[in-house]
Amino acid sequence: MIKKIRKKFFCVCLLFFITFSSTFGIVPVKAATKNPETLGDLKQILADLKNQKAKNDAEKESTKQQINNKKKAIQNAEDEIMKTEADIEKAEEKIQESNLRIEGLKIQTENVLGALQQLQNQNIYLEYLTDSSSITEFVMRISAIEQITASNKKSLEDLENLIKQNEKLKLDLAQKEKELEAKISNLEKAVKDLYGDLESYDKFALDIDTQIKTAQSQVDTYKELCAKSSKSYLGDKELLTDCTTTPYNAGWLKPLNKGSITSLWGSRTDPITGKESSWHSGIDIGRNAEGTPIYAAAAGTVSGIITRYSCGGNMVFINVVVGGKQYTTYYYHLLKINVKMGQVVTQNTIIGTVGGGSTSTSRGGYDRCTTGAHLHFGVMTGFYSAETGTPKSRQIKPPGFNNKKGYSWSTRSAYYG
Repeated sequence: MIKKIRKKFFCVCLLFFITFSSTFGIVPVKAATKNPETLGDLKQILADLKNQKAKNDAEKESTKQQINNKKKAIQNAEDEIMKTEADIEKAEEKIQESNLRIEGLKIQTENVLGALQQLQNQNIYLEYLTDSSSITEFVMRISAIEQITASNKKSLEDLENLIKQNEKLKLDLAQKEKELEAKISNLEKAVKDLYGDLESYDKFALDIDTQIKTAQSQVDTYKELCAKSSKSYLGDKELLTDCTTTPYNAGWLKPLNKGSITSLWGSRTDPITGKESSWHSGIDIGRNAEGTPIYAAAAGTVSGIITRYSCGGNMVFINVVVGGKQYTTYYYHLLKINVKMGQVVTQNTIIGTVGGGSTSTSRGGYDRCTTGAHLHFGVMTGFYSAETGTPKSRQIKPPGFNNKKGYSWSTRSAYYG
């Protein structure tokens, strides 16, 4: 009975590789189905991923539209600022023109008042009035003098009011320009934030594209395996465990003939970003040149292959059973991959070769998460899928390693509990 139960779960597939730590940047994708037990389950998860991709693409397009709208608003605000600056220049010209007119009117008024005062002092003003031929002309002469004085005074007041209006207009326009500049600043920040969202959509799209590609590969692989199975082919209802078997292992071996731990499993300072308390989902094994053979740490079934990923490079995932327990082993930064999906491997199978040197972006390669030749080796409990949740709680220190920096070995059978 125990054997049947164990067999039932032996070939539950690793699907979408969200075992990546923050170091490797994969965004977990929540599938809508249960852990895959049948070919139909695999197909449903693939369909769910495609739906999520479509939703992500739609959100990305919406973000692009928001960016374009805000860019237009920025351009409109900049155009309005240019118009406002032109209005400020016009207001300044009017103020200068009014000041000149005021100065001229002041001189004119002073001359009129001075002449009147001189006339008064010389009694000419009185003679001008008393020389009137009639009372009507006398009143008219008084009125004329008053009008000349009042007219100069009113013109002066009008010009002074005009200056005040222009000064206020200038202040209002300057305030408007300030508000527009603040509006542009806020819009530019919003655009920057939206570009950040767009970048996250792009990263997510890359991850989900990789997962769709891998899920499609798994569907295709198991369709072929199930069709070749000695049991009746039940189509989507076919149990994955009826299509292949996962070998049993009594214990673990090292994935390399020799090596030394250069970076530990668990929390660490990221060597690429410098971020403290960054989670490292495996151990980094150095002291091997590029091209060094990598072996399966335990016999099992290849459940995932990713090529030329931007953070992790070439990767292989293998479902294994050791001591009656299910695990997923994963190998990153490979220079070459020597296995294929669904292949059953032994502990003597060379699954690939060490990379991480020439493949690094710092050396013109495609892998930004490596600084030199090494193998990133990780282990998780269970045959991992997107349904099991966050990977951190299930990642374990690779068995057989004491997780101390500098720990070295020179034989694959060297073991530390």
